[in-house]
Amino acid sequence: MLNIALPKGRLGEKVYAMFERAGFECPAIHEENRKLYFENEALGLRYFWVKPSDVAIYVARGAADIGVAGKDILLEYRPDVYELLDLRVGRCRMCVAGPRDFRDDPGRTLRVATKFSNIASGYYASIGRDIDVIGLNGSIELAPILGLSDVIVDIVETGTTLKENNLAVLETIVPISARLISNKASYVFYKARIEELVRAISREVET
Repeated sequence: MLNIALPKGRLGEKVYAMFERAGFECPAIHEENRKLYFENEALGLRYFWVKPSDVAIYVARGAADIGVAGKDILLEYRPDVYELLDLRVGRCRMCVAGPRDFRDDPGRTLRVATKFSNIASGYYASIGRDIDVIGLNGSIELAPILGLSDVIVDIVETGTTLKENNLAVLETIVPISARLISNKASYVFYKARIEELVRAISREVET
């Protein structure tokens, strides 16, 4: 069996539809039940749903041979996996955001609230800016509003939440989308199968 980890939710459903159209279907996945894994013995495929931020862990640790993870996860946690293909779904961007009238004062340390401390640290290091990273897990937009931080580093999809809280995108750090990834050992062991799958999925990405 080729084990495939998919992120739960709408993104995972979109990605599975791509796999299905490419000829890697698993009809059991459409059944109404609470199962977390589904098999197509004829094709030698086993799909399972996991929390989006956990996909890369399953793949890096070898519990899954391939999977689909956001570029944000790959940049933040740097899992030891191969990145095979940009699926061009789940598109958004990693941004610096803050009050619309914010002006950076290079004479003092910039306070940055974020869930993505490695991405934030790497970005500001690349431009030679000293920062104080404030790690948060939710409601990041509140940090500059309440004076906890000067700016935030977070994923922006539509920007609606920012606008409704009188915040704006100040810089775009990197575009984000879903990526097909592979366990390194699995890629060697299942090389022909994985490359066939990548070619088939590539055609779905291009259409």
